[in-house]
Amino acid sequence: MNEQRMSGDGPLTNHYRRYSSAGLLERYCKGRVNGLLPRTLFSVAVCVTLAFLISPTVALLSFLVATLPDLTDCLYLSRARRKLRHDAATERQVRYVSVGTALLHALGIAIGATAPIWSFLIPYSGVDSFYQYDQLFSIGLLTSAALNAGLMFPLNRFAAVGRLAVFLVTPILVIVLRGPVLGASADDTKLHLLALCIFFGSLLWLLSFATRNFHRTRSSLLAQALQRQELETAYQRLYAQQLETQRLALVARHANDSVILMDSVGNIKWVNDAFTKITGWSAEEAIGRNPGELLNHPETDPATIQVIEEGRARKAPFRVQVLNRRKDGKNIWLETNQVPMFDDNGEVTTYIAVERDITEAKEYAATLEQARRAAEDGARAKSEFLATMSHEIRTPMNGVIGMAQLLEDTELDADQKLYADTILSSARTLLDLINDVLDLSKLNAGEVSLDVEDFNPRQCFENTIRLLQPQADAKSLELVFSCDRSVPEVLNGDDRKLGQILTNLVGNAIKFTETGQVEVALRAEPHGDGSALIFEVRDTGIGIHADTLPKIFERFSQADAAISRRFGGTGLGLAICRRLAAAMNGDITVASELGKGSCFTVRLPFEPPLCLDGSNRIRTGVDLSDSTTAVALKGMRLLVAEDNRVNQILVQKFLKDYDIEIEIASDGTEAVQGAQSFLPDIILMDMSMPVMDGIEATRSIRSLQIRQPVIIALTANAFDTDKAHCLQAGMDEFLTKPISRPQLIEALVSHGRRAHRLRVG
Repeated sequence: MNEQRMSGDGPLTNHYRRYSSAGLLERYCKGRVNGLLPRTLFSVAVCVTLAFLISPTVALLSFLVATLPDLTDCLYLSRARRKLRHDAATERQVRYVSVGTALLHALGIAIGATAPIWSFLIPYSGVDSFYQYDQLFSIGLLTSAALNAGLMFPLNRFAAVGRLAVFLVTPILVIVLRGPVLGASADDTKLHLLALCIFFGSLLWLLSFATRNFHRTRSSLLAQALQRQELETAYQRLYAQQLETQRLALVARHANDSVILMDSVGNIKWVNDAFTKITGWSAEEAIGRNPGELLNHPETDPATIQVIEEGRARKAPFRVQVLNRRKDGKNIWLETNQVPMFDDNGEVTTYIAVERDITEAKEYAATLEQARRAAEDGARAKSEFLATMSHEIRTPMNGVIGMAQLLEDTELDADQKLYADTILSSARTLLDLINDVLDLSKLNAGEVSLDVEDFNPRQCFENTIRLLQPQADAKSLELVFSCDRSVPEVLNGDDRKLGQILTNLVGNAIKFTETGQVEVALRAEPHGDGSALIFEVRDTGIGIHADTLPKIFERFSQADAAISRRFGGTGLGLAICRRLAAAMNGDITVASELGKGSCFTVRLPFEPPLCLDGSNRIRTGVDLSDSTTAVALKGMRLLVAEDNRVNQILVQKFLKDYDIEIEIASDGTEAVQGAQSFLPDIILMDMSMPVMDGIEATRSIRSLQIRQPVIIALTANAFDTDKAHCLQAGMDEFLTKPISRPQLIEALVSHGRRAHRLRVG
């Protein structure tokens, strides 16, 4: 053990403090100071004897020489003891100085003890025969001083060794001086040397005895201190346990939760007041009975009762929620936490059950569950409504836009051309509105999924801007695109979502710019293993007021009502852009000055391409030149599963210029039959049809033992979940209505190649 293991001020701490180096030094100081008076009285007695035997002068000189150094030593040690109590850093200094004062005191004792030898220097009238015993007198006094110093050896070894060295050297000097100098006989000298050896031996024995006795005493006191420490620790632990028990009893008695003490078989021994408040049963009625007999409800879950029984069988703590019944018959839910208490043999003596009334929480949870279900029903109804509205609106819109496109391809006069353009423009505006509402609905519901694939960023931007060029030309605006060299040739991500953001931002810029230009600048910077595309859409349009900027990305938000009336739109485009950017782990910011234009900055991170050797597939457009298309579609067998007559005609009109054999199926059943009899290369499958819908028809076709066609969903349902259902059912592609003639031809050309390979194979 060491001082670092001490804690508090107990017996063990006091013991280690007492026997530490500083403690021993302090005890040395105390012993020397307390022994000053007895030593002084002894010196007085010796000097009185010298006064009678030799002379008062010699006696006085001996007293002063022996006593003054002792007084000096004690005065210093008294002050040093006080310093040691308050400043442990003075220990080294005190130890060194105490050696010096000890040597000074020892010299004084040595000089005083040899007074009969040097007293011849002072005339006196004393007993002549005393000279015969002068050495015996000196050795006796030195022996007494040495014994005193030896007893102090364990407390301050350096000071004790210093004293003993002086006391050992002095007799040798006395014998030397007594012989050659004072003329002692050889026999006396031998006798004195023998006495000196006996003195040395006795002194060594004394030191050994004092050291052994010191260690035995320290060990004994340490054992006693350990016992007292253990007793005090046990007492403190017992006192703390009693205090804790009192506190727990007080807490349990006044707690809001029910507290029950049960014996080893589960019968109640004690309950607090809260038990009566919660259950209605008084302590007198409850004690001696099983809680289950008092509280179990006819509808209490047997599984819960089994958990309680198993927990007690395992002798382990457990927590359950149980349906109980009050004394007055009212239902209550309790959360019970039961903990066993064991005796020294490991047997359960008591169960402590803390039970909380959670009836209100259960009722609140039930209310929340009902609200959750209602919210889910509402969300489901909303989704179903949007899906229905999307289908019901997109289906006729497909006919309107398609027929308008076909009408534009005919020979029209100026008025007819204006009417056709107006119909097509209005239909597309309505379609944009529908798309925005559906997109925002999907974003808010968290139903956006990213379709990641390798793509060419520059080509994605060029294709999107090319589609928007006619809008800029219509307003005589310059549409400028610049691409920095930092943009990689290939990245991996959802380029369709990227194109949607770009379309919305550039479309907005064109809409709100009357003169000047719209500029799109694309650059890239490193981001992880891939790159982050940063592009700016800058215009010279009307700009945005500073007060409006913070809410420009909110739903249905535009600068003001006048802008909505002047330029039209729903105010959903920017909200969709921000949510799409967030879904792609990017962000979008805006800077604008009223009357001078706006600048939207988008930052989107993308992963590196999947294949760095150039073998990866990159989305590219399909070559739709007349010659290529005609070759790709020549001899194609196409089954159109569509219940809407207008859409049937529209598809036929779109493809009338190509060598395609077309068969019509008005419902899913006819589509399955046509797949077997007509053996089409491609099926355009509507999802919502009578008798059998497109999903079920696809599954049926995929189960047939025939050459499987390519099945393309052509539906007014535009949700990602609809696309997922189609692909899971076995469809190969998903196209939403209204579809344009180029889109339809592109899909047929793309999948027609695969269908041709299957037919040839």
